[in-house]
Amino acid sequence: MAIFENIINHKIGNITADELLKYASQFNISITKAQAAKIAGYLRGKKVNIFNDSERSALIKQIARITSPETAKEVNKLFVKFTK
Repeated sequence: MAIFENIINHKIGNITADELLKYASQFNISITKAQAAKIAGYLRGKKVNIFNDSERSALIKQIARITSPETAKEVNKLFVKFTK
């Protein structure tokens, strides 16, 4: 399972705005292209473990600061989908 987690965490750290929009659409989560660009820019190069609740929570708080709390909630839904 650790390999699977590493692959997902690596993908999160290298995600593009277009990929983020694609995944959001796939899971019926609404974010705008501008929000996706801000989030992808923030995530780029980050080493975060979205499988760790406290790390994911801290990441979502940062996303809420750069976008909005509503957008952060939507992104959190997406991250939770990735971890299942």
